[in-house]
Amino acid sequence: MYGTKIKKINLDDVLLLQIIGRQTFFETFAEENTPENMNKYLEEEFSINKLIGELEDKNVQFYIASFENKFIGYLKLNFGLSQKEIKENNAVEIERIYVLKEFHGKKIGQLLFEKAVKIALEKKADFIWLGVWEKNHRAIHFYKKNGFVEFDKHIFKLGEDLQTDLMMRLNITLIN
Repeated sequence: MYGTKIKKINLDDVLLLQIIGRQTFFETFAEENTPENMNKYLEEEFSINKLIGELEDKNVQFYIASFENKFIGYLKLNFGLSQKEIKENNAVEIERIYVLKEFHGKKIGQLLFEKAVKIALEKKADFIWLGVWEKNHRAIHFYKKNGFVEFDKHIFKLGEDLQTDLMMRLNITLIN
């Protein structure tokens, strides 16, 4: 979407990150999960203390997308030992790309993805990887459209619910 800006955020933006993180996660997954599991996950994963820790981690980066001074989505990248599973220096994990529901279909997710690719190329990574819930068909389609392929599965805990994530990767050499 023309006019969308993406900027790296830091500790000063922790409240903003908490608000956009909770809202986009809730919009994406609330219909498919119980209120108890959603609330538990949102309280734990988007607590101020947890977000401060992530923002202080040199191997984690957050970027926020804005349009006409409204924050509409964000990206979280993990590097090295801060990656959830593959802890290799030649890899970049996209842990989160989320966009407010009202901006779905407006290419904001694509812009955030392209930012991730640019950073992976700058870091000379061999590949980008991620985990995506097997029931999140919209996201799976998005990643496949962008060249990701499934290579494994892992368990993701949402509240008390154990869910299956598809692990997908994109070889950077396919982009160059």
